[in-house]
Amino acid sequence: MKKSPVAPISTVKDLCRVCYTCVRDCPAKAIRITGGQALIIHERCITCGHCVEVCRQKAKKPLNLVNRVIKLLKGPDPCAAIIAPSFPAEFQDQPYKETVGQIRSLGFDKVCEVAAGADLVAQAHKELLKEDKNYIATSCPAVVSFVKKYHPGLVEKLAPIASPMVVTARLLKEMYGKNLKIVFMGPCIAKKSESYWPETENVIDAAITFVELRELLGHYPDRVSQAEPSMFDAPYPGKGVLFPIGGGMLQTAGIQEDLLSKDVLATSGKANFVQAIHEFDEGSLDVKLLEVLCCDGCIMGPGMSSKGSLFGRRGVLRSYAVERLNEEEGREQTLPKVQLGITFNPDDRRLPLPSKREIDKVLEHMGKTRPEDELDCGACGYVTCREHAVAILKGLAETEMCLPFTIDRLKSSLDDLNVSHHELEEAQQALLNAEKLASMGQLSAGIAHEINNPLGVILLYGKLVLDEMDPESENREDLEMIIEQAERCKTIVSGLLNFARKNKVSHQLVNICDLIDNCSRAFQIPDHIQLVIQHELKDPMVEVDPDQMVQVLTNLVKNSKEAIGESGTICIRTTEHDTKFHIEVQDNGSGIPENVIKKIFEPLFTTKKIGKGTGLGLAVIYGIIKMHKGQITVTSNDDPEQGPTGTTFRVVLPRRNSNSVLKGHNGLLTGREVV
Repeated sequence: MKKSPVAPISTVKDLCRVCYTCVRDCPAKAIRITGGQALIIHERCITCGHCVEVCRQKAKKPLNLVNRVIKLLKGPDPCAAIIAPSFPAEFQDQPYKETVGQIRSLGFDKVCEVAAGADLVAQAHKELLKEDKNYIATSCPAVVSFVKKYHPGLVEKLAPIASPMVVTARLLKEMYGKNLKIVFMGPCIAKKSESYWPETENVIDAAITFVELRELLGHYPDRVSQAEPSMFDAPYPGKGVLFPIGGGMLQTAGIQEDLLSKDVLATSGKANFVQAIHEFDEGSLDVKLLEVLCCDGCIMGPGMSSKGSLFGRRGVLRSYAVERLNEEEGREQTLPKVQLGITFNPDDRRLPLPSKREIDKVLEHMGKTRPEDELDCGACGYVTCREHAVAILKGLAETEMCLPFTIDRLKSSLDDLNVSHHELEEAQQALLNAEKLASMGQLSAGIAHEINNPLGVILLYGKLVLDEMDPESENREDLEMIIEQAERCKTIVSGLLNFARKNKVSHQLVNICDLIDNCSRAFQIPDHIQLVIQHELKDPMVEVDPDQMVQVLTNLVKNSKEAIGESGTICIRTTEHDTKFHIEVQDNGSGIPENVIKKIFEPLFTTKKIGKGTGLGLAVIYGIIKMHKGQITVTSNDDPEQGPTGTTFRVVLPRRNSNSVLKGHNGLLTGREVV
């Protein structure tokens, strides 16, 4: 007895790109996505070969039995080749007798047509119509497997008639001896599985596709090139040559498919056969004989190597049928009595259906909480989102197969990555600024102390000389400039000292709204600028250093005033979020160029004219905010074509300091713990 192969169809993992095409086309849903691979579940597979046909990467590979056939040909027993009636569609480029001769040259003792067995099978089905029962034709092994595995209750409805391949093999053993080895050649991958069924009793020693037949012919090029045209051996066929066309069995048997009758219904194709079997099982399809083929006729089987359209192949087969029927007209043959019957056994592979609650939970996990979220796009390989969810619960699919879900998750991951990248950039920039501030602080302290004393002397004696100088003196203007520039140096030195000291923050519990309102009176806003203050804080009490906050606000408003031209608006806005509060200073001035924004917090960097700025204001603000464990950011637009120009500085500070004991604005100790 032949040993059943482990995998009639296997997956080449290195080639699989997980495109889900095979999942979509598998009528038995016998493909599981696991570990990034589309793997065939062999117990569920009906070996229809659709996955082989649709996989552009050639990742689905049927069992190759070429070596087994070579071994049979070299063995001591006689060997016969039985060729499926669809062979003219495969070998369209040569007369059929040349094909027969080439196959015979391989070492086969007999070369016969399966169409001869098809004639007997067709007549047997015709006899079934005389019974008052409903049957499903059993010529297609993929359909039989589908019924056995997924509609086991219909097994008793399977016509108890063997396939043309099995009947032909039985017939040859009666004619030529029981020791005859038989090799089937055809377009059907499912014939490989059928040859191993217990019901077929191992009458087929090997079943190969036309693809494998061409490979076998390629092993012996000399023999094939020298082969003489040859006729088929007996038994000879009749209209059985039409069997591989959809509805061909009915024409072979002389059965008319009458639309007004409930006798027969013929259909073919993956979607049609599944639907037909389903309706037949439900009882809504009331016919005596249902003839269904998994493919669009055997001439479109996945084991064909040649490319061609359905109608082109039908035309080729029709021409061959006319030729053969003319050749066999008047030929008489006496065939031995052969057993046509077969008994099929159920092979139930159905999985229990999950509950609606379980299905809804899976859908919710994939972001499908409403009926309109169930797009039923089919990208996962399943017709509906619910079918996909059921497959997930059965262990046949993964959530990642849902394209919209995967896209949304990738978008979310990308957004998180962008946020993380932005935060990293900010952290790097903050670290860079901190390093610059630290080095500048050390430098500033030394410079300020060294310069401060001589500056004081210059200013003191300069003013004394100026007081005693004649107002009309021609040197008075020069002396005034010396004093003016010395004053500017003093301001710079004072800023350097403040910057270098980095005074500790003296947190106090203050009303930030009152602090801003009181501070605004000292801003000296010119008439052409409007100052707007908006408070959106529910609780204005925060813990900050009020003096340093005044310094921050004063510097920011000063910069806004200088950025506004003839007229404009400065808006100070306070908001809150969780445990933090925000202060925004916004203006509609000229804006800051993008290439400048990265540098504005650097010490001594300024874009103002000489004598107008020291380049320390924003650096000091940055230091103050950092000492408050807060953040300061800036957004700006200086291009009118991109929208209104202006700049917004946003300060984010914690509402409460980590210290538990504070001095309030009235000097009393306050805090959140017992003092």
